[in-house]
Amino acid sequence: MASLTRTLPASWFCSSPLYQLERRAVFMKSWYLLGPVTRFHEIGEDVSYEVAQVSLSARRMSNEPRDIRVINTDTGSKVKSYITETGLVFSTISDNAPSFDDFFVDLKPLIGKVDFTKLPHRRSIKYEGRFNWKTMVDGYQECLHCQYTHPSFSVYYPPTFYTVYNHNNFSQHVADPNKVDDGLFLYFFPNCTLNVYGGGMSSFRVCPTDDPSITRMEFDYYHMETGDKFEEYFKFVRQVAMEDYELCEKAQENLEKGVYSEGVLNPVKETGVAFYQQHVLDMVLTQHESESQPSLVEAYDTTASNLETTTQLVDAASS
Repeated sequence: MASLTRTLPASWFCSSPLYQLERRAVFMKSWYLLGPVTRFHEIGEDVSYEVAQVSLSARRMSNEPRDIRVINTDTGSKVKSYITETGLVFSTISDNAPSFDDFFVDLKPLIGKVDFTKLPHRRSIKYEGRFNWKTMVDGYQECLHCQYTHPSFSVYYPPTFYTVYNHNNFSQHVADPNKVDDGLFLYFFPNCTLNVYGGGMSSFRVCPTDDPSITRMEFDYYHMETGDKFEEYFKFVRQVAMEDYELCEKAQENLEKGVYSEGVLNPVKETGVAFYQQHVLDMVLTQHESESQPSLVEAYDTTASNLETTTQLVDAASS
C-alpha cells in the first residue's frame, strides 16, 4: 500500500487560500478549449467566457471562419489564442502561459482525426454545482464509477476495458483499446473536455469560483441534425452529465464533513486521476516555492503523508 499513489487531501478541495494559489500556479499558466470555429458562426457577435475570474470575449471578425479574436474584457487587451488545423479554438487567460505547442506537445495527431469545422453549434448551457472543480475532474478522469452511475452510457461503452492514456497536459480516454477510433474523449488540463460520440460532439469547462465548494459548469453541444435527432442526442448526453453532477455534490459533501480525508488510487483504473492531481500538486508547490520564505519551502516533505502539513503552510503563506 505504501507504494501506491495517494490522492490529494480533502483540504485541497475545501480551502479558499489554496484555490488562490491554484489560480496563480495552474490557471494562469494553461490553455483552454473555447470550441470549434462553428461556435463563432455570427460575424461580430461576442461569445463570453470566464475562467478563474478572468473574463474573455471571443468574436468572429470577418467572413473567414478562422478570423477569430479573443480579448480580456476586463482590460480590453488581446490574449493569446490558437486555432488548430482541424478547427478547434484555444485561448489563454494570461501571458504567463507557454506556447500552445509547448503546452500540448503531442495533441495534434489525435485531434487531426476529426474535422471540427463540420459540426454546427446547437446549444450551450451553464449552471453551478456545489463541488470543487477538482471533484468534477476526478470523476471525468476515471470510469470505475461508470457501470453503476452511467448505466445508459455503459451499454454503448462498457467500462471493462476502459483505459486512460496520459500525455503532455491532456488525457485520451479509450472505451475499447481494440476500437481506438470509436469515439474521441479528451481531457485538457486543467479543466476542459471534448467528447465526440453518438453522432455529435460536446465539450465542457469546469470553472472554479471564489468559493472552493462552488463550481460553474459550461457545456456546448454540436450536431449535424436538428429537431428530434438532436434532442435525442442531447437527452442522452445530459443524462450522463447530471449523473456526474449528483455524484460530485455527494462527494464534495463528504470531503467537507471529513467523511473522506485521503486515500490511495487504483494503479490501473485511476491513472488519469493520478496524472492530473500530480500535475496540480507539482505546479502549486513550484508556485508556493517561488512566493514563499525559504523556511517554509524547506518544511515541505515530498511524501504524501505530509500533504496536509503542506496545505497548512500554503494556507498560512496565502492568507
